Amino acid sequence: MPIITLAKVHKSYGDRVVLRSADLTIRTVERVGVVGRNGAGKSTLAKIAAGIEHCDQGDVMRRRNARIEYLAQIPMFDGEPTAEQAVMSGLSEWHRAVEQHRRVSAELGRGQGNLDALVEQQAHLAEAVERLGGWEQSHRVSAILDHLGVERRSVPVTQLSGGERRRVALGRILVSSPDLAILDEPTNHLDAETIEWLEEYLLESFKGALLLVTHDRYLLDRVTTRTLEVADGEAFAFDGGYERYLEQKAEREMQRAREEQNRQNFLRRELEWLRRQPKARTTKQAARITRAEDAIAQPKPRVEQQAQLSVTLSRSGKTILELREATIAIEGRVLVERLELFLREGDRIGIVGRNGTGKTTLLRAILGELAPTNGQIVLGANTKISLLDQNRSSLDDTQTVFENAIGDQTRVQVGKDSLEPHQYVERFGFDRHQQRQPVSSLSGGERARVALAKMLNQSANLLLLDEPTNDLDVQTLGSLESMLIDQEITALVVTHDRWFLDRVATAILAFEGDGRVVLYPGNFDTYRRLKAEVEATRLAAEAERPQPSSQAPNKQNPEPAKKSRKVSLTFKEQRELEQLPDAIESLELQIKALNERLAAPNTYAQFGAEVPAIQGELEDCRLRLDEHLLRWETLELKKANAGLEDT
Repeated sequence: MPIITLAKVHKSYGDRVVLRSADLTIRTVERVGVVGRNGAGKSTLAKIAAGIEHCDQGDVMRRRNARIEYLAQIPMFDGEPTAEQAVMSGLSEWHRAVEQHRRVSAELGRGQGNLDALVEQQAHLAEAVERLGGWEQSHRVSAILDHLGVERRSVPVTQLSGGERRRVALGRILVSSPDLAILDEPTNHLDAETIEWLEEYLLESFKGALLLVTHDRYLLDRVTTRTLEVADGEAFAFDGGYERYLEQKAEREMQRAREEQNRQNFLRRELEWLRRQPKARTTKQAARITRAEDAIAQPKPRVEQQAQLSVTLSRSGKTILELREATIAIEGRVLVERLELFLREGDRIGIVGRNGTGKTTLLRAILGELAPTNGQIVLGANTKISLLDQNRSSLDDTQTVFENAIGDQTRVQVGKDSLEPHQYVERFGFDRHQQRQPVSSLSGGERARVALAKMLNQSANLLLLDEPTNDLDVQTLGSLESMLIDQEITALVVTHDRWFLDRVATAILAFEGDGRVVLYPGNFDTYRRLKAEVEATRLAAEAERPQPSSQAPNKQNPEPAKKSRKVSLTFKEQRELEQLPDAIESLELQIKALNERLAAPNTYAQFGAEVPAIQGELEDCRLRLDEHLLRWETLELKKANAGLEDT
């Protein structure tokens, strides 16, 4: 059943048409990812779907009583609630159901009214409370705030940073469990660890439908069941996640190329015939001329504009950057302790860690804005640094795109090419008309492209990129990745984008808290594997370490150790433990099959009435799996303890 349908939606801002004929339908529990170039209309489409903005033309139909929640890029809150109160406000429907259940229960207790009707109403409300998350919600709110890294929970949201307010707003939506959650760039201001948790939460715990506007390609690929590309004012649908979208788009582009080649061949033949200027103009000849003229008048397929990124690399010396036992502290808090780092030409170090651990502070210290508390930060004699900061503060909002990117230059040198300034800016996806726009009128992604153009318009041999992927569309991200790899650029990159790090990074510098910063070789996937191995080794070592006795022995009056009563498995428990692995595997296979059935597009088209039953069966399987896993752990622990007592 559709939750929302947009048909032939048109939206413009002044003379700029953003959407001209966009269609979108989202059905129950469907997960739709939205991709497209910056400024193509992704956020506009999301706002229209959420009811935040209205379309100029077209139809927007929402299912009656459907709860739709929207995560804005700049969230707003009513009044001045604390972070915890703001998240709890997402439980308004739950609060109403609980309060009504208490009222009905009180009436039943007093024996008032129609008892049969009250009993039925009580059961209905109890079911609603369970559907909305159960009777105890404070622990759930606390857990979500923990996972999102919101520590200042008693502070009014007005005193929080923009990133903290975004995390609070996201927590409010996750807690409220709406029928449709529209999330506009939910991963901005989240670290990689939190994004992975969000990914798992959306897959395993969130029961509603999703409209996901994001540049995080791993999130798109894992979570979404359909991909919507917004381009040329329209919305083009593709089945599957991001990888499947790329495959289908490549096939579509190849088909368009074949059709255009056939059209060009036809035009060439017809033009040759027309140039002969036949004297006899029969009806058939006139029809042929009309066909040729129509083909000539037909516009060429629009070629998707791709940002062409390049930097002029200045020659670097043997030493580019060295950190020698560098310690960095702010207001007595140690963020980096005794870090050793030797950067060589072609190294691309991805910097990861939770928010607030000191990643940006490290870049400031390298730039010389902050002196290390101890140790040394040494730049090579020929090292030239170019910075892209996460706030894009190098931009002047009062100037145009062209003025920000070019300044007073008359030519721009890019490698061996000398470009006319307007041509250079066009490489970043801005046509001549857009180059005259003030930067203040641009979207976040467009601002990011202007900042890139300004940064790359200078020679350098070391790039410092602080959250370069924030707000950039996937096409520009691909161009940035290609530039870093193809030109073998030396760079330090602070980012939470796992796809980006897997493609670009030659090593990962991980901020692990309390000043501990560790360098791992390889990309992000390798870092995760190595870190897991280190953690497993640590836990194994702790398990083998003898535990100190809680009470010191009395040497003067030694008492014989009391033999503890052996608690071993009963015969029935032993049989149960042997059968549990097969039962767990069977449930996992059932869950996988049910998920695949719900993910199949034809399920909703042909068997829409069966979807609630499938969802109920899936929830039942998950509950039974949790019970089986808990029972298996209990019996294994009991068996292990019995074995220890025997030794």
